[in-house]
Amino acid sequence: MKSLLIIGSGILGASTAYHAAKAGASVTLIDRGDKGQATGAAAGIVCPWISQRRNKAWYGLAKSGAKYYPELIRELEALGETDTGYKQVGIVSIHEESKLDKMEQKAYERRVDAPEMGDIKRLSSKETIALFPYATEEYGALWVSGAARVDGKAIRDALISSAVKLGAERLTGDAELFVENSQVVGVLVEGQKIYADRVISTGGAWAADLFKPLELDLDIVPQKAQILQLQADEQSTGDWPVAMVPYGQYIVPFANGRIVAGATHENGVGFDDKLTAGGIHHILDKTLEAAPGLGQTEMAGAATGFRPATTSALPFIGQVPGYENFYVANGLGASGLTAGPYLGGQLAKLALGELVDIDLSLYQVEDAFRS
Repeated sequence: MKSLLIIGSGILGASTAYHAAKAGASVTLIDRGDKGQATGAAAGIVCPWISQRRNKAWYGLAKSGAKYYPELIRELEALGETDTGYKQVGIVSIHEESKLDKMEQKAYERRVDAPEMGDIKRLSSKETIALFPYATEEYGALWVSGAARVDGKAIRDALISSAVKLGAERLTGDAELFVENSQVVGVLVEGQKIYADRVISTGGAWAADLFKPLELDLDIVPQKAQILQLQADEQSTGDWPVAMVPYGQYIVPFANGRIVAGATHENGVGFDDKLTAGGIHHILDKTLEAAPGLGQTEMAGAATGFRPATTSALPFIGQVPGYENFYVANGLGASGLTAGPYLGGQLAKLALGELVDIDLSLYQVEDAFRS
């Protein structure tokens, strides 16, 4: 039985722990509980197929992540984890006609290789409002039935709970790498040395700190996201579709009137976790333009999270150069909730010496370390 130490329990680390424990490994999951972890603050739209992002490596990973979700949810439910925050509710992408033309064309092209997209339909403004009552009368939408929404905290907690049920151990503390004979052989946590066959870094936006004692400069920086929590009087929102609106904003309804709206993409501000008037204004300004009905909802709260961003805007996965027992994956950015569960499964396979299902050359770990 191989032993694995996983540092960082966001969506990627939680998934890696679950898949490794399911494969029979001895797993220890360590997290220091940094404020502002992206997974815990986020709500996600699982719908990569209509994105206008053209990078094929990104799309391949996101597409695989979306396809994998139903299988994963069935596994978690079989282990008694029914509160995953995941539900296939479809999406209305509310935009002006010219943008919808391009989106619709791309959707039909991609459905050839992704039948899980389900139905695609162009909607009038009235048809859009029938599905998503807060929508504007000014725009129509594109409907994709296979899209889903997911709650970051819920799916992360379900993965960790399932891993523990399968024998994984959780520790809270600041992990420092432990090196013997020029190799990473474990970690030091709160004065305790813990050895393992493999050490895995999934530390999200904070991961760069772990590598500094090795004199490795990891290309990861925080991208700040501000997110709003709204409360509607309408209680049937759990069956509403999610909505994408112009300027990269989203609206995610959950059950009992809970609605999440966001999010900002703020670079260069480090780990400044304060909520700002400008950030909140940006979200409200853009979402209310496409969904004016949101203006009647109650402001129930707001949160800040930090996405792990890379210079290339692509994730990476692999063995850390020069350290055969040390693995890393990171850089999912805003795609964390879509691709994280799938990539965590691949990372577990890689660390356990199993064949992976992705082309690792597309997500080269060597490119993640700056000279």
